[in-house]
Amino acid sequence: MHGLDALVMGRTTFETVCGFDIDWPYTKPVFVLSNSLDEIPNDYAVKAFLAKGELTDILADIHSKEHHHLYIDGGTTIQGFLKEDLIDTMIITTIPVILGGGSPLFSCIDSHLWFECTENRLFHGKIAQNHYRRTRNEKKARH
Repeated sequence: MHGLDALVMGRTTFETVCGFDIDWPYTKPVFVLSNSLDEIPNDYAVKAFLAKGELTDILADIHSKEHHHLYIDGGTTIQGFLKEDLIDTMIITTIPVILGGGSPLFSCIDSHLWFECTENRLFHGKIAQNHYRRTRNEKKARH
C-alpha cells in the first residue's frame, strides 16, 4: 500500500471485507462504487466513502481530493476500469489453487489494451506475481 493515496472497490468486495472477523485493514481512504447502496454502514462511515455515477466523474472527484495513485479492487470494478482504459499498471498475483468458481478478472472490451511486464516475482516457490505497465504505443508493445 506504500505509495498509494486511496483504494477504489466495488460494493461486493467492500461487503466481503466488512464480513471478515478482523479490524478494518486499510489506513488509506476507501471509495466504494455502488449504484445500489444509499449509504456506507455506520461502522465504516469514517473509513469508506460511497461513490456513484460514471467512472470518469468518480475519478475526477477522487482526484480533486488529491488522491491520484489508486488501488482498484474487485472483479467487476477492475473490468469497468479496463473497459474505460483507466488502468495504468497492474499487479496480478497467481495462487496455485483452483477454486472452481468466481468472477473472471477480465471481460470483453472494445479494443486491445497493451501492457508490458516490468517485473515478476515468485513467493514461497508457489505464488507468482507479475507487474505490468500500460503501453499506449501499440507498435512498441507488439515487439
